[in-house]
Amino acid sequence: MSKTTKRFQELLKKVDEKKNYSLAEAIDTIKTLASAKFDETVEIALKLNVDPRHADQMVRGSIVLPAGTGKTVRVAVIAKDAKADEAKAAGADIVGAEDLVDEISKGVMNFDVLIATPNLMGLVGKVGRLLGPKGLMPNPKTGTVTMDVAQAINNAKSGQVNFRVDKQGNIHAGLGKVSFTKEQLNENISAFIKAINKHKPATAKGRYVKSASLALTMSPSVTLDAQEVMDLK
Repeated sequence: MSKTTKRFQELLKKVDEKKNYSLAEAIDTIKTLASAKFDETVEIALKLNVDPRHADQMVRGSIVLPAGTGKTVRVAVIAKDAKADEAKAAGADIVGAEDLVDEISKGVMNFDVLIATPNLMGLVGKVGRLLGPKGLMPNPKTGTVTMDVAQAINNAKSGQVNFRVDKQGNIHAGLGKVSFTKEQLNENISAFIKAINKHKPATAKGRYVKSASLALTMSPSVTLDAQEVMDLK
């Protein structure tokens, strides 16, 4: 038996696979599952009862987590003139226009979030096929296409998490680090779930949240009580 498998088997003993945990219980449990040599990310997985092939059932948006993500986020901004100056003053790591798009076209993307002003989205479109698959394409729904670049930079740096349901109706997100206090994790996870519930499509029928779970980067998952998740407003 490999070392990893043995470690995982030991962690599994701490999780009741038949139980639907309350959020508070789940946070208590995952705190006991930290076993890596780094500060693991607390991840949520939701299975929603939506069909994203229909535009009116697409669940997409963003939220700034109250306690942040625990990650250092590198922000790039595509802007010119006064807006480029505003971006630099607001703490953007990279600011450019044609030169930045040229770098991206060569596959150089030294950033975690890309923000653009609306007037330069035509320029950004030239590298959309490179940005899209990496989830880096600026979008008005996530606040990354905006004239208020300072606010967008501040959001990205202070813990903004973007979410988008995949073709199977799943949403995954990292919502902090296992080193966070239980209160911080509760705040972040609750805020994220409330944002998902707010984005429930009017056309979604039946149970909106089919299942939900929490896990660490390298741990088994803990099943959440889906009803409690749906009741968070």
